[in-house]
Amino acid sequence: MLRQLADPANAITGTGLVLSVIAISLVLAGRPEAGVAVALWALLADHLDGVVAKRTRGRAPETGEVGKNLDSLADLVSAGIFPAITLLVVGQGLLLSIVAAATLVLASALRLSYFNVFGSPGGRFIGVPTTYALPVTAVMFLARPFIPAIVFPALLALALFGLAALHVTPVRIPKTAGAMYLVVTVFCVAASLALASGLWRAGQAPDPRPGQAENLEPAAPSLSSLSTDLAMDIPGR
Repeated sequence: MLRQLADPANAITGTGLVLSVIAISLVLAGRPEAGVAVALWALLADHLDGVVAKRTRGRAPETGEVGKNLDSLADLVSAGIFPAITLLVVGQGLLLSIVAAATLVLASALRLSYFNVFGSPGGRFIGVPTTYALPVTAVMFLARPFIPAIVFPALLALALFGLAALHVTPVRIPKTAGAMYLVVTVFCVAASLALASGLWRAGQAPDPRPGQAENLEPAAPSLSSLSTDLAMDIPGR
């Protein structure tokens, strides 16, 4: 079984899956921008594995089938589960975020399952590909400094909810080909560097980890500060 990862295309797909797990861990650690930056490299791996698979000579049919299913599972993690977890962390219990996250995961799983059975007739995808969730998430986080903090979770939820609906609509989307590979690569690298640099978050506190939001309350005054206040209130002092 592990020999399947010796195939260059499958190895790239596996690398993308590992990157998605790292991205999720960063989001859970309260660093969503860094997580999105890493997830964009998983998107690059997803585009690269298909190119490598087509150019690999003498590739066994069974290896190709394994790669096809591995690719779908990797896409579900990177473009379905990762954005959903990011949304849940940013939303901090917001009902809209929970609904949008669940809808996105379900729509992603359905879209990928449909593709595995029906393929892409006429060279076009049926429904918006799941991988579009990563660029949408990246654009939202790049725009985050210009969006009021109280509004951002709801806007992110609405954007991903709308994308989830497009995953399962019968629209036909052309496959990525030719110059579009260059466009995707340039966007992923540039957006990843911008998000990882942290320059846009100057002066902003990191997002709290799950479960910490309710603990972020003002600290109780110390005994020394209370005694000082009492002393200042004594007449004649």
